Amino acid sequence: MKRTDYISWEEYFMGIAVLSSKRSKDPNTQVGACIVGNNNRIISVGYNGFPKGCSDNEYPWDKVGNSLDTKYFYVVHAELNAILNAGGKSLEGTTLYVTLFPCNECSKAVIQSGIAKVIYLDNKYETSDSTIASKRMLLSAGVHVGKYKGCRNTIDKI
Repeated sequence: MKRTDYISWEEYFMGIAVLSSKRSKDPNTQVGACIVGNNNRIISVGYNGFPKGCSDNEYPWDKVGNSLDTKYFYVVHAELNAILNAGGKSLEGTTLYVTLFPCNECSKAVIQSGIAKVIYLDNKYETSDSTIASKRMLLSAGVHVGKYKGCRNTIDKI
């Protein structure tokens, strides 16, 4: 008789996003993303960090201060990293699993790349202008957005 306590596809893919987030060296917010095709095949993953060739020892991780001395001008978000890591593969009709609701800039990339569905784990910036703009664009573009409904305890154990 086969096992019945295995995880669902959604738990699996969100688990991959959570695991990817653990590669981030950001001391405040670690975000991971996993892009999946219609056939339940992982196309790409990403996490928030500095661009290739930009040393994380040289660039700042600070959240406040002079703009050029904070991380915000330098960090590539997990969603964009996953899109770029796909290496030019078509993302048309795919699903993005992400640990934090995408910002407005990442949502532009999601829409432009053809991702059809976004499943997010957390939305801690729900009332920020960036998230409100993001939701507006995703809705307008017809991208389905949903909160992860799997067992959070299963994912948090990763």
